[in-house]
Amino acid sequence: MLLFAGLGNPGVKYANNRHNVGFMAADAIARRHSFSPWSKKFQGLIAEGMLGGEKLVLIKPQTFMNNSGQSVGEALRFYKLDPSALTVFYDEIDLAEGKLRIKTGGGAGGHNGIRSIDGHVGNAYRRVRIGVGHPGVREMVQHHVLGDFDKVDREWLDPLLEAIADNAAMIVKGDESGFMNKATLAVQGKAGAEPEKPAQKQQAPKQQSHIRQARPQQAPAKLPDSGPMAAMLKKLFGGKD
Repeated sequence: MLLFAGLGNPGVKYANNRHNVGFMAADAIARRHSFSPWSKKFQGLIAEGMLGGEKLVLIKPQTFMNNSGQSVGEALRFYKLDPSALTVFYDEIDLAEGKLRIKTGGGAGGHNGIRSIDGHVGNAYRRVRIGVGHPGVREMVQHHVLGDFDKVDREWLDPLLEAIADNAAMIVKGDESGFMNKATLAVQGKAGAEPEKPAQKQQAPKQQSHIRQARPQQAPAKLPDSGPMAAMLKKLFGGKD
C-alpha cells in the first residue's frame, strides 16, 4: 500500500494558487484513475483506489500548508507505513514553470509544508517537485506562491497535470526517470523547454561579387605585327618572320 499526498491550502480562496499545485495533482490522479469520492479523515481529505497494481490512498491535508505534517503523519501511522511508502507533490519556486523533478530525501528547501512533514515523519520519502517559477526577488516569494496561476499558465499547467495523472503508475513501479521524461514531453515548447535550434543553412559555393559578374570580360591585348616594337618583341622572345 502507498500514500500520495498533494500539498496546498484548503478553501476556495486558495484553490487556484501556485501553492496549491499539489492539490491539483492529487485531484488529477483521482479523476484519471476513478478513485473513490473524497472523504474527511486524518485532518485531511482522502480518496482510495488502485494504481499500477497497488492499493493507493491520496490525501490532501486540510491543516493549511504549514502544518501538513500533522495530517500526513497521522495517515502514515494509521496504515503502519514507512516513509518510503509516501510520495509528496508540491510547488517548487527553484524550478522554472512547467519543470518537474523527483527526489527522495533531502532538505525542505524553504518549503514550510515539506518542513512540517519532515518534522513528523522524517525525510526519507519521495518528493515530486512541480516548478512554478521564482518572482526574481525574495520579498515577492510569498505573494508569488499565494497568487493565482495566470490564464496563460494553463497552456503548460493543464498538459503537465494530465501527464502526472496519466503516468502516475510509473512512480508506483519505481520508474522515476520515465515519469519525468513523460512530464517533460508534455510541456515541450510550452514552458521550461529549450527552443529547438534552427537548422544551419548550407553555404552556397562562393560566387563572384555582383560587381565582378557585371564587369565585361576584356579581350587580351593585341600585339603589333610590324614596326620597331614588333621587331624588338620578336627578337626578345625568339619569334620568326
